[in-house]
Amino acid sequence: METNSIIVGLGEALWDCLPEGRKIGGAPANFAFHASQFGYEAWVVSAIGNDALADETIAALERNGLNIEMPRVDFPTGMVDVALDEEGVATYDIKAGSAWDNIPFTPQIQALAERCRAVCFGSLSQRSEVSRQTVYRFLDAVPEDCLRVFDINLRQNFYTKNVICESLRRCDILKINDEELVEIARMFGYPGLDLENKCWLIIGKYNLKMLILTCGANGSYVFSEGKMSYVETPKVAVADTVGAGDSFTGSFIASILKGLSIPEAHHRAVEVSAYVCTQNGAMPALPERLKML
Repeated sequence: METNSIIVGLGEALWDCLPEGRKIGGAPANFAFHASQFGYEAWVVSAIGNDALADETIAALERNGLNIEMPRVDFPTGMVDVALDEEGVATYDIKAGSAWDNIPFTPQIQALAERCRAVCFGSLSQRSEVSRQTVYRFLDAVPEDCLRVFDINLRQNFYTKNVICESLRRCDILKINDEELVEIARMFGYPGLDLENKCWLIIGKYNLKMLILTCGANGSYVFSEGKMSYVETPKVAVADTVGAGDSFTGSFIASILKGLSIPEAHHRAVEVSAYVCTQNGAMPALPERLKML
């Protein structure tokens, strides 16, 4: 394990209430878990309540091998109702006023930022002013060579153009899916361009190192430095899609940090996310064969 080189998932930590029961989740926690599968010291930075669910959250994340920095606040620990369609594709009903909407920026959180090699954050945890300012202060405190990954993760109506623009200005890598790309193009006023040109335009406008675009069954792309990597999506028996995108991001970033080329990291991320789709919940342990790709 590399010293002074931690990977952080920053933002919402919550329980996905699935048809078969509650499972720990939240995109940043899922990202950190999958990065940790490749030998990195991974941390989840969020907030929890003063309730029984908070204790369950700590136990579940620690059981999954994660380190946590989650101040307790006077708001309920996060929960999300998840519905699955016939294909196992998830839709989410996210409760307002959760603990993760109120993450304070503490000295302990600042200390983690200063040791950070990669951090992943999204738009959902920025729906409230308190957590949004903590996200920005964290990003401002990381070392210069830290990879700042904006996994846009548009949910319901919990995002604004201002939050998206500010996050794009503060990130090195954007992770987005095809539906989100359509929404962002509409929001920014360039709907006429094709998929690839939209991606190149965003990279150029915000001076990004990379843009990762996932298109579900239609494959995925990584755009960087004038090059494009495309990988088809394997056909698998889907249990549910919860956490699949986060597993893609976590394994891709961990692979890049370990020195893999973009195409190599891309192939690994596709294999990992396909496997996660065959399992229930967002944090299945990966078989050794996927760690050896």
